[in-house]
Amino acid sequence: MAFKTTKEVRTGIVVLLSIAIFIYGLNILKGRNLFSRTYKIYAVYHGIDGLVVTNPVQINGYKVGQVKDINLKPDHSGRIIVEMLITESDLRISKRARAKIVSLDLLGTKAVAIVMSDSLALDANHPGKFMIDNDTLQGDREEGIKEGVTRTLAPLQTKAKELLNSMDSVMEIVQVILDKDARTNLSKSFQHITVAIASLEKTALRLDTLVIAEKYRIHSIFVNIDHISTVLSENSDRLGKIIRNLNDVTDSLAKARITSAVNNADAALAHASSVLDKINKGEGSLGLLVNDKRLYNHLDSASADLDKLIIDLNEHPGRYVHISVFGRKDKKKKSTTSPPKQ
Repeated sequence: MAFKTTKEVRTGIVVLLSIAIFIYGLNILKGRNLFSRTYKIYAVYHGIDGLVVTNPVQINGYKVGQVKDINLKPDHSGRIIVEMLITESDLRISKRARAKIVSLDLLGTKAVAIVMSDSLALDANHPGKFMIDNDTLQGDREEGIKEGVTRTLAPLQTKAKELLNSMDSVMEIVQVILDKDARTNLSKSFQHITVAIASLEKTALRLDTLVIAEKYRIHSIFVNIDHISTVLSENSDRLGKIIRNLNDVTDSLAKARITSAVNNADAALAHASSVLDKINKGEGSLGLLVNDKRLYNHLDSASADLDKLIIDLNEHPGRYVHISVFGRKDKKKKSTTSPPKQ
């Protein structure tokens, strides 16, 4: 008996094939390959930063699976379990690898990047060191955009607060300055500054006038200075000789026996001091003459008598000197003449 397909059977077959194709296409879109062997691994995180189901799982940027499910850990710790479906059946992941949540773009699309262990070559010799179905990787996550921006803006926020505090202080100072008395004082200060600037302008004008009036004299002064410098330059050898001669003179003076001369002068002064001391004590003729009052009185009396004698000699010279042309007569007169009374 031949099997005859009816219209209903054909319709059922078409529907089943359509459902199969739809399921296969849906899994292809989800990154699943129904004809390849897959396995699941897990990772535990304190935060997933926007990671959602169907986000890719990558190794060095190459997609090796996708996130299948995300659930809270049942121990009420608040940690999150991420279930990942690895579609590369030949991929061997070291148990020392880390499942790191990273950002794919600036829009915040997330992915799980499996960071392989540096000791993968050593793990190749130990098959038990690789992940198998339902194993758990160590979870990790990179700094998110929000955290990076917050970390970058934190110093700016602190500086902004300091700037606002400074602005508050400036505003308080401005309010003090804008007080009526302060404004009056400030206005007076500006007036004084204006007067000072005007005075400086007048001074500058006078200086300009003076420079213009004395331009030739200033030029002459500079010419003389230039001439002096030229003369000094031309006579540098003579100046050098003069300086050397001065050095020689100073050396000669330094080598002279000034010390012995000073010592001799000291000795002479000491001797003179000794002589004067003896005179003061009345020793010697000069000491007696200076200190003996009686000798002074005798000398004074002798001097007075000598003055009287000279006066009498001038008034009566005949008493002392006899001059006669005729000798005998003079002798008789001399014999009869009595000597003068003293």
